[in-house]
Amino acid sequence: MKPELLNESPQIIRKFLGYVETIRGKSPKTVEEYYLDLRTFFRYIKLHRGLVPPDTEFEKIGISDIDLDLIKTIDLTQVFEYMNYLSSVRKNGPSTRSRKVSSLRSFFKYLTNKTGQLDKNPVKELETPKLKKSLPKYLTLEQSLELLSKVDGKTKERDYCILVLFLNCGMRLSELVGLNLTDIHFGNSTANITGKGNKERIVYLNDSCLEALKQYLRVRPREAIIDKNALFISSQRKRISPKTVQYIVKKYLAKIDLGGPGYSVHKLRHTAATLMYQHGHVDIRVLKDILGHENLGTTEIYTHLSSEQMATAAQANPLSHVKQRSTLPPKKNSQEK
Repeated sequence: MKPELLNESPQIIRKFLGYVETIRGKSPKTVEEYYLDLRTFFRYIKLHRGLVPPDTEFEKIGISDIDLDLIKTIDLTQVFEYMNYLSSVRKNGPSTRSRKVSSLRSFFKYLTNKTGQLDKNPVKELETPKLKKSLPKYLTLEQSLELLSKVDGKTKERDYCILVLFLNCGMRLSELVGLNLTDIHFGNSTANITGKGNKERIVYLNDSCLEALKQYLRVRPREAIIDKNALFISSQRKRISPKTVQYIVKKYLAKIDLGGPGYSVHKLRHTAATLMYQHGHVDIRVLKDILGHENLGTTEIYTHLSSEQMATAAQANPLSHVKQRSTLPPKKNSQEK
């Protein structure tokens, strides 16, 4: 979490963030998201209670003075009003509001169940906004092959290796960027990946991944490297940044006419999962471990079937060609009199 954000937060929130990071093992990015969500909530509370001048710009409302006495006065009705504010004024969609609900729940649960500073949890009955369940976008097998065929340029070995790992291993962006040389084990064809919440898992590397890694390591810069253990190196001789990887992926997606909205680095993770499930017939529980999901429900979005597969399945039914016997008299020939 950025030091400037930590410095502006009140002590009661700072202790909660420390608990989230050290005890619950959440990543610095997740901890920062918790704080930003709580900051928005307490800015709203201060503004709507008249604790700051009414013309104060929302983004400039400080929350360093938030304390337990104020928190004890918050009830569910005020939280409902806040959720309405997020929807009607800030135009937050269901997924954003859902995340903010999760942040509030975690904070008040910590104050109630973990530290006993609150006798009653005011958000215990707060419901999560219903999310529209939509199938993830992914590349077909043909599109994936075409994408790999478009890689060129002076960093083609690096770029190709990045795409191959995304498409074969289903890595998250942060996981790929965080890969070190010491994480790759050619002896047993595995890679150690650090995922969400600093949780480690092992991913097995297939022949395509191993070959792409070998080709890249032959040309990987070795002189004047800032982060010598980083696997993927940028033109600035340091660990490649998430932004650079996003640019690389979007550049090649555009070459196969998939550069519009909806296609991104994360769609390659969707692609890997979908191809393993549809073409490799990988068991959903195995897929869960490959992707590093905590819950099987998260993985189940990949059990969707293409319309072509559903049509094929329907035709494969042994009853698909059975027709009802007609009880109508046979149709007379038009030439019969």
